[in-house]
Amino acid sequence: MQEIMLSIMEQFGYLGVFFLIAIENIFPPIPSEAVLLFGGFMTTYTGLNLVVMIVAATIGSLVGALVLYYAGRVLSKERLKKVVSGKIGKMLRLKAEDIDKADKWFYEKGNKTVFFCRFVPIVRSLISIPAGISKMPMGKFLIYTTAGSTVWNAVLLIIGNIVGENWTNMLAIFEQYSHITLIVLAIIFIIGCLLFYWKKTNKFIFKRKVYYIEDSSMD
Repeated sequence: MQEIMLSIMEQFGYLGVFFLIAIENIFPPIPSEAVLLFGGFMTTYTGLNLVVMIVAATIGSLVGALVLYYAGRVLSKERLKKVVSGKIGKMLRLKAEDIDKADKWFYEKGNKTVFFCRFVPIVRSLISIPAGISKMPMGKFLIYTTAGSTVWNAVLLIIGNIVGENWTNMLAIFEQYSHITLIVLAIIFIIGCLLFYWKKTNKFIFKRKVYYIEDSSMD
């Protein structure tokens, strides 16, 4: 996979970087770190310009992010509420009000979330979906996605330019960062799920106790 990506970049230059970063945003398993670090290295032995490379990568990020944003718009909050109102919702102990709470949280914290998630592996792509679901204003989405993507792309391209032929050493470091980040996210996700279901279970038990007490008092 990596050899194919590098070959595309060497053949098509800016267009290759644009294409690969756009695909990476839609299909997260493609490593943007390899694309960007090698892209920075390419500017040291070809006529490719570093600034134009940053622009091409950022436009690619925007295109990929917009695809997932509109996928979220199609999915929509209303459709999610219908889903959780059925058997799936009962199995997961989710209610329509949980979707409203998540939507409200994203409405309040969405700007910072979209920006900072651009630095997190996998999440930097997937964050566009909840942004679309919550119907985040397009202007804000573009601003924060562009800002976050520009920082991420510029940092890796500049590092690739500085280290030159040693870009693969930096790639190993960023891969470790990705692995550690994903492990931490998985732990946070598991803890979050456990806390969520613990609260749901306690509420259910509490309601049953109240119902039992009221029923007993009526007898």
